[in-house]
Amino acid sequence: MDYTRQTLIKDNQSTFADFLQTKGLKLTSQRRVILAQATGARGHFSAEQLLKFSKKQDRTISKATVYRTLALLKESGILEEQDFGDGKMLYERAQGRKHHDHLICVRCGRVIEFENTPIEKLQNAEARHHGFKVIYHSLKLFGFCRDCV
Repeated sequence: MDYTRQTLIKDNQSTFADFLQTKGLKLTSQRRVILAQATGARGHFSAEQLLKFSKKQDRTISKATVYRTLALLKESGILEEQDFGDGKMLYERAQGRKHHDHLICVRCGRVIEFENTPIEKLQNAEARHHGFKVIYHSLKLFGFCRDCV
């Protein structure tokens, strides 16, 4: 793990501990493991994958604990939940990442992240044209990946 990821995990731990305190909750050892696994992950992951990774560090972590902690991580702004149309929610870090959009294969479920400055500029120009102030956006393109075409 590189210095930047270690710093990000440490910063998120502090942010999460402060958030939990406002809710009258504590950063337990199980929440600490789940947080480290979630913020250390590269790309998207499911609750089931997070449970599997977390159990490698602490076998006592339950599915319910993972789901409750995911809800808190979303509420705190540390994670974002993504619905790619297959009924299965995936998660990704909200902090420490550049804005990106998604290509989703409807056959195999593969998710490809991409950045495209001209598309971003066009979206902003279109919003301005309509007098619309964009707060955030999400662009998801559904189709077939090169392996499934």
